[in-house]
Amino acid sequence: MQLDPTTGWCAGVQHCPSPNFNERPAGEISLLVIHNISLPPGQFGTGKVQPFFQNQLDHSEHPFFAQIAHLRVSAHFLIERDGGVTQFVSCLGRAWHAGVSLFNGREGCNDFSLGIELEGTDTLAFTDAQYQALIILTRQLQGAWPAITVERICGHSDIAPGRKTDPGSAFDWARYRAGLRAEEDVK
Repeated sequence: MQLDPTTGWCAGVQHCPSPNFNERPAGEISLLVIHNISLPPGQFGTGKVQPFFQNQLDHSEHPFFAQIAHLRVSAHFLIERDGGVTQFVSCLGRAWHAGVSLFNGREGCNDFSLGIELEGTDTLAFTDAQYQALIILTRQLQGAWPAITVERICGHSDIAPGRKTDPGSAFDWARYRAGLRAEEDVK
């Protein structure tokens, strides 16, 4: 996986362009937001996140899909249970992942953040492959946008408390941060 900061796209990952993005108002990238998603909820490996982020989900396939038919959302990246990475929006674009949000007194986190979805739920452990891919991807993003310091990596629940709970209690923040430090030490 290799990020090209001039295009905002990663080579070596699957590309699945989403129409759900627009331009960043100031071009700033200084926050990384970690999410989780599974479609249908609690089911993995269904391949349904990709069509959801492309507004192509067949809403007749599952009752939950009908409930989310009106949503137009995206993230920059999805990391599946096997560690496979899909990119939906160039990092230079504003993906629609944070919604109503606030970080350090600043509203509208989509304006200045990148969003990574982990295939999972709040309460089921994430896989070793997901942590490995997340650490590698995070280091790529930090290399391109140094304003994304460890202090500026948060969960969706941190920027939308009371509204969002992801990545949830199953996400091992200590493991993730230790992995980032270990990658830093290698350099």
